[in-house]
Amino acid sequence: MANTLELTPHATQKVKEIMAQQNPVPTGLRVSVVGGGCSGFSYQMNFENQTSAIDKTFEFDGLKVFVDQASLMYLKGTKIDYVETLEGAGFKFENPNVKSTCGCGSSFTV
Repeated sequence: MANTLELTPHATQKVKEIMAQQNPVPTGLRVSVVGGGCSGFSYQMNFENQTSAIDKTFEFDGLKVFVDQASLMYLKGTKIDYVETLEGAGFKFENPNVKSTCGCGSSFTV
């Protein structure tokens, strides 16, 4: 599983809960890496209704997760979890490819 994307059961359940509240209900979740942020790249998560032939599709407990080819090379081995702390709740990316992150924790360099 080191060369692929992993969504923890807790993160999968949270995404499914949020998706169920959308109208219409999306086909799945798109995870991507985009240029920007103080360190060069940042993660993006969006609901998706259309996929492309070049997307890689992962499935976690019935949840479809789509990743485009360009983002896939930055996300290999990444584990996405949903964490709830006193400071707040959100999705946490554990990416072994990251060399450094910025202070805000939402952008990174490879």
